[in-house]
Amino acid sequence: MSDTAEGAGTASGAGSAGDSGSTAGTGEIRGTALGDAPVPLSVLDLAVVGAGGTAHDALRTSVAVARLAESRGYQRHWVAEHHSHPGVASSSPAVILAHLAAHTTRIRLGSGGVMLPNHAPLAVAEQFGTLEALAPGRIDLGLGRAPGTDGHTAAALRGGRLDESADEFPRQLAELIRFLDDDFPDGHPYARVHAVPGRVQGGGTGRPPIWLLGSSGFSASLSGRLGLPFAYAHHFSPAGTLPALELYRRSFRPSAVLDAPYAMIATGALAADTAEEARAQALAGALWALRLRTGNLGLVPTPEEAAAYPYSPIERDFVDGRLADVVHGTPDEVRDGLDRLVGATGADELMLTSNAHGGAARLRSYELVADAYAMPTDAPARS
Repeated sequence: MSDTAEGAGTASGAGSAGDSGSTAGTGEIRGTALGDAPVPLSVLDLAVVGAGGTAHDALRTSVAVARLAESRGYQRHWVAEHHSHPGVASSSPAVILAHLAAHTTRIRLGSGGVMLPNHAPLAVAEQFGTLEALAPGRIDLGLGRAPGTDGHTAAALRGGRLDESADEFPRQLAELIRFLDDDFPDGHPYARVHAVPGRVQGGGTGRPPIWLLGSSGFSASLSGRLGLPFAYAHHFSPAGTLPALELYRRSFRPSAVLDAPYAMIATGALAADTAEEARAQALAGALWALRLRTGNLGLVPTPEEAAAYPYSPIERDFVDGRLADVVHGTPDEVRDGLDRLVGATGADELMLTSNAHGGAARLRSYELVADAYAMPTDAPARS
């Protein structure tokens, strides 16, 4: 999950995300907690590629995680957009989501998120209109403003354009909403441009609910003012979680899609059969993050490599901080940590990301968390 933009409202002549034209209702946004979970639980997937593995392996794991999550009653499975990073295979969320839709039947699928400045709003509207046609009523459109990569890659994605101001994201968002709702006013240059699949085709075509994602107060404030659900990236910016959630709730204005705030937070969570195994996997993720911080991009290291790495004192401080921010341990320990996080933040939903080395460890983590909360083993279709 990445940040959205500072600034309020929408472009001149464009509708807001909460306009009555939207068919994305509260029932598609608010989740249902199952078993003993204090709030609905969901999955954030980066399709991480571990040392010794391939992108094919990572994407196969994504399918397995989505199917496990569906059977165990997780609310939604989101895919993040990242670019030019050897350790992730999630550069094209819409493509991955179409594949996941073909392998699931009930779980909500979405982007966590699409980085809107990297794309033309019409292209996003048509991608997610296609997904909605493939999996009606199961698609979420999470949007962020950050590029999901470095500056050079962002320039390549955007055809060399990196001079957009902070006001551009609200304008792009407003344009995207108009395309999704097919309601540009008469006289607008795009009044005769239609996103397809979409509402111009009739037949009760809906559109996915929009979420704003972020790691700062900018996105929190904009989400609140537009009456949208908000997803905060606690997993890489935990210090800002409480201020951002407070700002979101304080800024919230009821809309056609939400009558009260709905805040989800994404957090690192890794359960294993033993505390030692969980720490070893979490340490591998922490070393991966350390290398990212220092510009040394690569695959997720093995637990053995992470254990043998010669950490300097500064590196050890960084890694220890990362480990403290990831809820890891036995299933009971992870359950206790997630319960405390909900209690401290008042989050309406938790989205768990498990950046372990190897698909088996990720699958086992989501399974053990579901077991810890006595979630169903064959969850029914959600209403």
